[in-house]
Amino acid sequence: MAHTEVRSASSAATDQSIGDLVSVAAKDVSQLVRYEIDLAKLELKQDVRRLGVGGALLVVAAFVGCLVLVLLCFALAYGLVALGIWAWAAFLIVAGTCVLLAGLAVLVGVTLVRKLDGMSKTRRSLSDDMSILRRHNHSAGGAKTPAKAG
Repeated sequence: MAHTEVRSASSAATDQSIGDLVSVAAKDVSQLVRYEIDLAKLELKQDVRRLGVGGALLVVAAFVGCLVLVLLCFALAYGLVALGIWAWAAFLIVAGTCVLLAGLAVLVGVTLVRKLDGMSKTRRSLSDDMSILRRHNHSAGGAKTPAKAG
């Protein structure tokens, strides 16, 4: 059954003129380009959405963290003073703790941003399309070269 379809498709292709075939090929390439652009837009929207949500969550977490951190810093510093540590040393210890927490927050934020995939599907699809076009051009060019020589 598949052979019959191939034969009818190949006989239909031989009945068409070169201009018709070029027209169909141009239309197919144009449609392929449109599909690739649509895929790129879709992936870009997803990446922007992820980046926006990640960034917004980082901002909210930073704001709430700052409010809570201020309260906890004073509580910790006054708790250390109550234990008998000098006030300046207690606030210095608290400041060092805050620096460590800020470093941890930056590490989490950078990890979220690095998870963006950078439109990998679009790049892979374009690469596949270009390799198919190159193979087609090489096979078409190979067929013409012997005809010129002979």
